[in-house]
Amino acid sequence: MTDTTSDVPLICHTPDAPVSHAGKRIVLLIAILSGFLTPFDGSAVNIALPAMAAEFHMDAISLSWVATAYLLAAALFLVPFGRIADIYGRKRIFLYGIAIFSFSSLVMTMVPATGLLIAIRILQGFGGAMIFGTSIAILTSVFPPGERGKALGIYTTAVYSGLTLGPFLGGVLTQYFGWRSIFLVNVPIGIITCILILWKLDGEWAECVGERFDRAGSVIYAGALIAVMYGFSLVPDSTGIVLIGAGIIISIIFALYEMRVPAPVLDMRLLFRNRVFAFSNLASLINYSATFAVTFLLSLDLQYTKGFSPEYAGLILIVQPAVMALVSPVAGRLSDRIDPQIVASAGMGFTAIGLFLLVFLSESTPLWYMLACLVVLGLGFGLFSSPNTNAIMSAVEKRYYGVASGMNGTMRLVGQMLSMGIAMMLFSLIIGRVEITPAYYPRFIESLHYAFVLFTIFCVFGIAASLMRGKQQPV
Repeated sequence: MTDTTSDVPLICHTPDAPVSHAGKRIVLLIAILSGFLTPFDGSAVNIALPAMAAEFHMDAISLSWVATAYLLAAALFLVPFGRIADIYGRKRIFLYGIAIFSFSSLVMTMVPATGLLIAIRILQGFGGAMIFGTSIAILTSVFPPGERGKALGIYTTAVYSGLTLGPFLGGVLTQYFGWRSIFLVNVPIGIITCILILWKLDGEWAECVGERFDRAGSVIYAGALIAVMYGFSLVPDSTGIVLIGAGIIISIIFALYEMRVPAPVLDMRLLFRNRVFAFSNLASLINYSATFAVTFLLSLDLQYTKGFSPEYAGLILIVQPAVMALVSPVAGRLSDRIDPQIVASAGMGFTAIGLFLLVFLSESTPLWYMLACLVVLGLGFGLFSSPNTNAIMSAVEKRYYGVASGMNGTMRLVGQMLSMGIAMMLFSLIIGRVEITPAYYPRFIESLHYAFVLFTIFCVFGIAASLMRGKQQPV
């Protein structure tokens, strides 16, 4: 493959060019650092939310937007950047993403008000989209099918290590140095990652050089996501319901449009003609929709109704991602030997059990019960994530790795947004736009019950989607 335009880098790694063992280790190290960075930030921020609320006097809905603004921005740009990376080079977009994420983290240490805080979180999400849309694609490009599950398992372990350390270190930093110190931690990690990319990561990966970028499709896609998520925050107001309906209609228009475009930002034919790819992505969407808000809700529960400090709450919430980190490498290796749908479906089943157990939380629930629920959830998600990612990436040709990685990340982020959207909707319906004070604790617990009931139902459908994907076929 050769360079076809002046601003497109030379393709040093073609689809058939093997990468040396040392090169693979460098790519994996860079992926590990980036895989740690973004989940660490997200899980640490969840612990710091009550401290942010106290400083800026934020109500429950505004507090939810601190997490949701980041997710929304990342989801808006993830698929477009996955496609741009396929055309102009995955390493280039990956580097830009790390740099933007690190810069915005530095700016977050200086924000003076709620509006600017949410705005910078959007910029963080913009950088995060570049990272999410390329990291898995680069790994998949470098590691052949026989080694891919192991590499993705190690990468997923880095993600879960970030999730594991995030609550604890976030709690410690918030309690002793203030919530702004959380974002300062991202800066040196980002700088080290950028140096490694420029110094050690040779070549470029781009299998779609010279193809056009679908700007119109990207705009339609963004409009659909914005309408749905903003609508969630306005429910039960009629405007919110109208926006959600409009978002669903725009999503259908987007799918129809993409089927007619020669070079779509998201090749819908991958979904309609590739059963494994379609149902693996659907399973991912459902899983994240059912699980992401759990940490957010339990963080508030531990600090508000249980009265724990940020440090202690973070220590408790470590349990779930710690179990994930232990299970994920084993699950990744298993998915290289047996069909990923078996491992992933078992993981979804454990997740459903853990969520069902959380339905019975109350202000007097003993701590051991919550810890047991977190262990079951960690086991379930650890079994599900890397095998499901392996199934997604192994179901497509190399030229679609960027789009497949973007789609995988989009399912994760859209699922996370829907999970937060459901939490916001329940807060709006049950608590209202008020600060969470002791007078509102009973309503807060009621909203938790409804959330975990809905999430359990989601996971039951997720088990069905995971089993319906069929057996993995070699690409």
